[in-house]
Amino acid sequence: QVQLVESGGGLVQPGGSLRLSCVVSRSIFRINSMGWYRQAPGKERELVASISNSGTTNYADSVKGRFTISGDFAKNTVSLQMNSLELEDTATYYCNVLTIKYYWGQGTQVTVSS
Repeated sequence: QVQLVESGGGLVQPGGSLRLSCVVSRSIFRINSMGWYRQAPGKERELVASISNSGTTNYADSVKGRFTISGDFAKNTVSLQMNSLELEDTATYYCNVLTIKYYWGQGTQVTVSS
């Protein structure tokens, strides 16, 4: 059974930084892309950032210039470096990988508060 294990969430003040990491529990044949989504209370889940196995990255407009995604497709790991965090970044963040289907992590909470 494939599991995505996330780590790195927590409480941080506005302007601070966090790094989220995600490890896929076992080898998956041909991961096409990996990414991070987030869902705030009362809102729909949205894409934060993704990276393809060719290295192409995609970011939500709201995080461009502040967040950086990196992925290791040999080790099946993906990370999200989040800098200059804002109150609006508060959400549960979910790791995601796409092969012939989507796999999701259980989510890690990021809270930005003064």
